[in-house]
Amino acid sequence: MTTLASKNFALIGAAGYIAPRHMQAIKDTGNQLVCALDPSDSVGILDRYFEHVEFFTEFERFDRHVGLLRRRQHADAVDYVSICSPNYLHDAHIRFALRNHADAICEKPLVLNPWNLDALQDDEEETGRRVYNVLQLRLHPTIQELKKRIQADTSGKRHCIDLTYITRRGAWYHYSWKGDVEKSGGVGTNIGIHFFDMLMWIFGGLQKSEVHLADGRRMAGYLQLKNADVRWYLSVDRDDLLPPAVAAGRPTFRAVTIDGEDIEFSEGFTDLHTLVYREVLAGRGFGIAEARPSIELVHDLRSQVVTMADVDTVHPMVQAGRSR
Repeated sequence: MTTLASKNFALIGAAGYIAPRHMQAIKDTGNQLVCALDPSDSVGILDRYFEHVEFFTEFERFDRHVGLLRRRQHADAVDYVSICSPNYLHDAHIRFALRNHADAICEKPLVLNPWNLDALQDDEEETGRRVYNVLQLRLHPTIQELKKRIQADTSGKRHCIDLTYITRRGAWYHYSWKGDVEKSGGVGTNIGIHFFDMLMWIFGGLQKSEVHLADGRRMAGYLQLKNADVRWYLSVDRDDLLPPAVAAGRPTFRAVTIDGEDIEFSEGFTDLHTLVYREVLAGRGFGIAEARPSIELVHDLRSQVVTMADVDTVHPMVQAGRSR
């Protein structure tokens, strides 16, 4: 049972990689996880954060439980649904939250297609509930300082940016939903969307985009933003890891270079979900309008033909032939 001051949360996707950060955020903000859902029953992690969580492996039984709590106005009736399910299920699970009179806090991407956002806006208006997206990089102190610095620059200078993100994934990745473009949105959506959101948030809206490489393991291209030119490279191929990362035994290489300056923001990732939850609970969370630009971008990238119009817009890793 929860206290009068705390809020009740349900969690969808409790066995997933990112779910523990949501559990930690719920606990850190003084709230209670009352029920959880996952087709996998490997969810012993729940006990690390909460003592009493009703758990379900079947959506139908979970749906019935949450609905009964609402109709009976039970003390454990759900106020928020945290959504960590596969990308292609986000839209359905958000609508589940709204029709049960709960706000939704959903991982990226909020949905796979821009038209899903339009339908969710209608659902928000109809139910009076809100949809929030976890755009945690906007709350990273280094990124916030960078945004302030760029906004203070009145020179009108166009910035030159290289984004490189390589995160090693084994064969399992390609057999899972993450390796299915129809379910995950592909590499650009699955691992790139939070970086694209961050860059457009700082440097302005998209004016032009190109795709220079696209396969099941890698994607690269060029973005012309209002105030910046961005060359980007994303990969889940272990062979793309650069020697310094391999030598250090790191499974991930993450780099953002702006006008030749490396922006270091690798530290400080662990508690960003808690900051997101605090913003949501205070009524300042990131909603559908904030999520839309990056959703529209990754949707368009998936449909673009691979071209290389200007070598200066091509990421160095593509130029060097590391993309094989």
